[in-house]
Amino acid sequence: MKNKLIKALKIVGTGVLAVTAIAGGLAFYTVRKSWPQETGTIKISGLKDKVEVFRDKWGIPHIYASNQHDLFMTQGYIHAQDRFWQMDFWRHIGSGRLAEMFGKSQLDTDKFLRTLGWARVAKQELAQLDPNTKAILQAYADGVNSYLKDRQDGAISLEYSVLKQLNPKYQPEPWQPLHSLTWVKVMALDLSSSFDNEIQNAIFAKNLTSSQLNDLFLPYPKNHPIIVPNPNNAARFDKTALVTPSYPAVDSALQPIAKQLNTLNGLLGKTRNGIGSNSWVISGKRSATGKPILANDPHLGIQMPSIWYQVGLHCTAKTSDCPYQVNGFSFAGMPGVVIGHNDRIAWGFTNVDPDVADLYIEKINPNNPNQYEVNGKWVDMKLVKENIQIAGGDSLSLTVRYTRHGPILSDTYKDLENFNKKTSINLPQNYAIALRWTALEPGNSFRAIFNMNRVQNWNEFRNSAQEFDVPSQNLIYADTDGNIGYQMPGKIPIRASGDGRYPVPGWTDNYEWKGYLPFSQLPFAFNPSQGYIVTANNAVVGQNYPYSIAQDWDYGFRAKRIVDMIESQKAPISVTYFQQMQGDNKNLNAENLVPILLKIPLNDDRLKRVRNILIGWDFQDNMDLAAPALFAAVWKHLLADTFHDDLPQDYWPDGEDNWFEIVGRLVQQPNSRWWDNKTTPEIENRDRIFQQAFAKAVDELERTLGKDPTKWRWGNLHTATFRNATLGKSGIAPIEALFNRGPFPTSGGSSIVNAIGWDASKSFEVAWLPSMRTIVDLSNLQNSLSIHPPGQSGHAFHPNYDNAIELWRKTQYYPMLWERSAVEANSKAHLTLTPK
Repeated sequence: MKNKLIKALKIVGTGVLAVTAIAGGLAFYTVRKSWPQETGTIKISGLKDKVEVFRDKWGIPHIYASNQHDLFMTQGYIHAQDRFWQMDFWRHIGSGRLAEMFGKSQLDTDKFLRTLGWARVAKQELAQLDPNTKAILQAYADGVNSYLKDRQDGAISLEYSVLKQLNPKYQPEPWQPLHSLTWVKVMALDLSSSFDNEIQNAIFAKNLTSSQLNDLFLPYPKNHPIIVPNPNNAARFDKTALVTPSYPAVDSALQPIAKQLNTLNGLLGKTRNGIGSNSWVISGKRSATGKPILANDPHLGIQMPSIWYQVGLHCTAKTSDCPYQVNGFSFAGMPGVVIGHNDRIAWGFTNVDPDVADLYIEKINPNNPNQYEVNGKWVDMKLVKENIQIAGGDSLSLTVRYTRHGPILSDTYKDLENFNKKTSINLPQNYAIALRWTALEPGNSFRAIFNMNRVQNWNEFRNSAQEFDVPSQNLIYADTDGNIGYQMPGKIPIRASGDGRYPVPGWTDNYEWKGYLPFSQLPFAFNPSQGYIVTANNAVVGQNYPYSIAQDWDYGFRAKRIVDMIESQKAPISVTYFQQMQGDNKNLNAENLVPILLKIPLNDDRLKRVRNILIGWDFQDNMDLAAPALFAAVWKHLLADTFHDDLPQDYWPDGEDNWFEIVGRLVQQPNSRWWDNKTTPEIENRDRIFQQAFAKAVDELERTLGKDPTKWRWGNLHTATFRNATLGKSGIAPIEALFNRGPFPTSGGSSIVNAIGWDASKSFEVAWLPSMRTIVDLSNLQNSLSIHPPGQSGHAFHPNYDNAIELWRKTQYYPMLWERSAVEANSKAHLTLTPK
């Protein structure tokens, strides 16, 4: 999207429409007219009773309603007040309709998104929902539409004033329950890497020897934590209890991927790696309060506004008809709270990233491209017609093709172009590549999340988790009774053969999915003896678990550091200590490599003086230190000088956890052939590459940060710029200045607990980050803390647009208000909604 959107907006700029109007500064009224009314009284048709909304100084609303309908109708209204541009953009991603907003520049992206078929899957899910959940979705949609009524263009959000220059006729359509469900599917892609990994593995298999592959695809470290090391449920596993997978009709689940998956990743803020999270919970026997404390910080791509919207949802009298007292983080566009706590329990998520997608190589009939082979017979593909509307009135027809496994990817997916030349796989003369993925089958993830808002104990929580199909998450749990727990939900396929690492033949039944692991056999833990549970995308189970969940866990450096901090703390652990843990910047990679670097002989006195910066460093990647800047530069050049000559450019090392482990083992082999640069006549060894990388790092830092190494600062390299996902990437400086904020110096780094990550194949700039941080004190919910950057509001220049950045980057928090007395005492705005 980015390059074509830039071109489209530059055309507007040459017409002196957007650029001159906006660069000169829109009128103060124009900027402010979309800001929400936060005080006084508003009459709304459809409400049953009075609703009160209190906002604190951070713009976080607490909604008090006497009935369920009004509670979620008001949540829809408030979401639309603060974030409707974001909601509108997201629903156009989910339904493959970006060209309706941005014109022909988005046509290829829409082809990709439309063939994904999320909207079609969501329609099936909507039809299967129970009446109560449907009613909640409809009440939410009614609230959104009540806000949109009689509002147009810049009165909704400043972005529409810019969009009008590109697409004068665009007007947002009413919100539908379907739009809320599609975003769950989008998040499934954002948190999945299964089929991307298969493509990478196939390409590596052609370009590397088996010995090299073994050096890159290492087993999970034996000394790193496993979430459920001894799952007793695995011993009782009954193969006959497999859930048989359904093969839905063509309308249900599709996914040919159009030309640029990387384009969609950019829209979502997704990066190759780094999209993970931290969560941990301790029991009362380790806490200073005698009750559990729970922490969570999901890591997502940097963006503006945040993917999260913080909110409190309160029934004024909790009854069976209105059972909600819940506080936490929602998605604008969905009712309820995704991560947070209610009056009895708290919960958090991290990504499991299981292998739930397989690429199938299909034999195609040379006489009919719409037929493929199944067990020796030609079978017709299923074809679905799509019509893509383009801004300005044009439209395009698209035919989506399916095999029994799912959509055909190879026609349009960039990473599969010339697949036969890139890999060593023995392909048929006429072939296509199809995808089977659990996210393209109807599920109940929305209902599962929503039910967590009101459950009261561990058994009810697990019952809710049972419906959480996609994306599979590590769920941690705590309650006011003192219990802690862990549950891994999700559809995990059982393969007849193969391990899901490589594309497999689709013309036989030898590689079919036999079923899914039954929920009762998925890993869980309840009140473990160690008194804590830690998840950081690390291995869920060990080798004794009888079935494969994933081949590519995070290598557990964050998890190891979190466990070490818990176990090393001899005094009872407090909320304050949890804050220190979330802000921990210790770089375990540096702890491993710096001692080696300090022993490498250097013949240059200048380089020796610079290297002295590393002596005595505690390996904390703090923004105000020189040592982490020097090590990061060395790490970047070390990876480049070691691996760029061996790997395809698209797969150059990003410096994440797997490279910690790869290089950590490789340094023990000083004469490994990996150290030799194939493009030079000499044969390099480890010490030569370290010397070379160090010299290049110093040269780079002298160019960028100055000649005096004592003045180098990690935060001057490692900066965070929060960019609007659409207009903030326009390429037109005046427009970007309206919507983007930064750069801001930051601490942390990749595969560090304070996971403010960067891509070593690109730059030191922040690519992903803790998208929010929360700490819940189950002894007194009023003591809980939270923060999410850049701010609560989606309106540029609103006081709450970027006012959380400073707290966030310094790992500071604001109170997560809970009791109504505290909410009212800390209120800066009070809005009353009444029936019209």
